[in-house]
Amino acid sequence: MDVRLTQNQDQSSAQSDWELDRIVADLRDLRGEWRETTRPQGVIYELPSREALASIVEGLSAGLFPRHFGRSGLTEEAVDFFVGSALAGALEALREQVRRELLLTADLPVPPAGVNDTGEQEKLAVEITREFAARLPKVRALLETDIQAAFRGDPAARSLDEILFCYPGIVALIKHRLAHELYRLGAPLLARIIAEIAHAATGIDIHPGAQIDGSFFIDHGTGVVIGETAIIGHRVRLYQAVTLGAKRFNADETGALIKGEPRHPIIEEDVVIYAGATILGRITIGRGSSIGGNVWLTHSVPPGSNITQAQTRSAAFADGGGI
Repeated sequence: MDVRLTQNQDQSSAQSDWELDRIVADLRDLRGEWRETTRPQGVIYELPSREALASIVEGLSAGLFPRHFGRSGLTEEAVDFFVGSALAGALEALREQVRRELLLTADLPVPPAGVNDTGEQEKLAVEITREFAARLPKVRALLETDIQAAFRGDPAARSLDEILFCYPGIVALIKHRLAHELYRLGAPLLARIIAEIAHAATGIDIHPGAQIDGSFFIDHGTGVVIGETAIIGHRVRLYQAVTLGAKRFNADETGALIKGEPRHPIIEEDVVIYAGATILGRITIGRGSSIGGNVWLTHSVPPGSNITQAQTRSAAFADGGGI
């Protein structure tokens, strides 16, 4: 036997001695402690799947825009059949993911994985999925206004097809408008996962709770952040690195943050916000206003305002206005 080969095998064996039995046991103990903290019943339950949701969103996107995201070579006669098939598969998979979220968040003890649970969570999952499906035509109609807004707002755009295929703002909005409906229907975890899938793909971070009217255009888009309680009116245009965020977070008597309070801006219709602008707090940007690049704004402005960096630098440092 080659001595060098034996020495290499011994060295490889030594390097492979990772003490896995101890590590696995430590990890098991940590999982048990975590489970007792998060679910005192100590039940092992099925979690929603990010991979499944990514596939569901692909199926829903194909159903909404079959010629762009569906099977290649679709004929006019075959489109309806394809749409029905794509939506049927996506919605059935979505029902299961909704069921898992409802079990995860239920106040009652959760049945272990594999146990037949045809109770209230299953019924509610079917109802949520059915109502979500009924809203898909409205989602498609809203997205058509967004695509048209992108075409009107970008001189580089040569066709609506180019926008649908290539523009990250539209990719993010397809996912946001689907996620927003799930958020409204009582599946906020699934909605948030879909939002993070969009964030990872585009660099655009839109919380699924944000309310966004039609004809919304995000140009370029990287670094855009839109918070949970933001409200955006019709025909609003944002450029890259715009933040619609919160200025402060209220806490209760124990010091815990109060959830769900309105804390993000209201952007009225026909507003343009240029690259790098940061707008914080529950303030209102009046209709028809223009907010310049890199502006830091923490107070409301009336309709028709034209805000530039020079104006914001001259503002008083009151209530965090110049911070």
